[in-house]
Amino acid sequence: MEHDFITPIDRSQYPSQKWERYGADVLPLWIADMDFSAPPAVTRALAERVAHPIYGYAKPSQGLDDSLRDWSREHYGWEIPREAIVWLPGVVPALHLASLALTSEGAGVVTTTPIYPPFLQVAQNTGRIAQMAPLAEPAEPGGLWQLDLEALEAAITPETELLLWCHPHNPTGRVWREEELEALAALVECHDLLVVSDELHADLVVDPASRHIPLASLNPRLAARCVTLWAPSKTFNTAGLTFACAVITDPDLRQRFVAATRGLMPDTNVLGMVATEAAWREGEPWRQELLEVLRGNLDLLEAHVAGWERVRMTRPQATYLAWLDMREAGLGDSPQQTLLEECGVALSDGADFGWPGFVRLNYATTRQQLEQALQRLDERLKGALQG
Repeated sequence: MEHDFITPIDRSQYPSQKWERYGADVLPLWIADMDFSAPPAVTRALAERVAHPIYGYAKPSQGLDDSLRDWSREHYGWEIPREAIVWLPGVVPALHLASLALTSEGAGVVTTTPIYPPFLQVAQNTGRIAQMAPLAEPAEPGGLWQLDLEALEAAITPETELLLWCHPHNPTGRVWREEELEALAALVECHDLLVVSDELHADLVVDPASRHIPLASLNPRLAARCVTLWAPSKTFNTAGLTFACAVITDPDLRQRFVAATRGLMPDTNVLGMVATEAAWREGEPWRQELLEVLRGNLDLLEAHVAGWERVRMTRPQATYLAWLDMREAGLGDSPQQTLLEECGVALSDGADFGWPGFVRLNYATTRQQLEQALQRLDERLKGALQG
């Protein structure tokens, strides 16, 4: 490989949420933060910009807009109008702003669970009603998590105004098929809902047989109801540069969203703009190598999970996150806490995603570090089976 995805990098020199939360003796496989260097093109672009010693306010350039539009056209066949792009400091703030801007006070905000934890906080934080519908668990070992349209429709009430959608899905790793998206679109139109589609993991499809379809690309009627959230942060490991975008093709919807950002959002991050354009312009060879590394790590993870007979995992189609069912593993009410205390491996707690008894495991780390963590888990989980 041209790029180094093998050598572990000491992250203790600078503050790191991932590596500092639990201490030096814990191997962290929790927060969605990769242990790989960003693409060299991003590092070079940042170094060039930092060499200019003024870091004042700046405006997004036409080149930045074009990098997003070119990436979308090349990878997804989705033509994004320039005027539809709204640059933002992050996806999580955008979720909250969408709720404030696009719904009335006391409106219902619906989402499916399990789900990325900030989705579950939006309604409460913005004075709306939280409404949740469970996904359907895999019907058989190795099966896929499914969208349960009946459950989703049952969760919708006359107060519901907004659907928060995760696509590809975090934490299950589902890449939603076109027929699933079409059925969702029909439900959205039937109930006159707006949609925020978080497509942060779109560029991390690890299953060669799956492809990401931007929700708003399905048809113009649906696009008029959609706010698509996108960023290079997960794909190119630049989350700390706090830079993302919303694509909103409907002028009225866009005006309402932008108006809500005034005074609540900072101006765009100067270095984030530089890193984003470099990633989308020059990062594709690095991304392809990354996907191969992730597939290899996923193979390794699957091989270990196969020995944990009381643990179930569906191979994710996208993301670098695996969703493990540990409800029958004999680890008590909080498998995450048990494995942290007994194995020194930090995972994300499924309860935070709305599904206690599950854990989410981030396998985007070096092979050496992943093997060490899995060996620690082997000792406990194989022991739990024998017990």
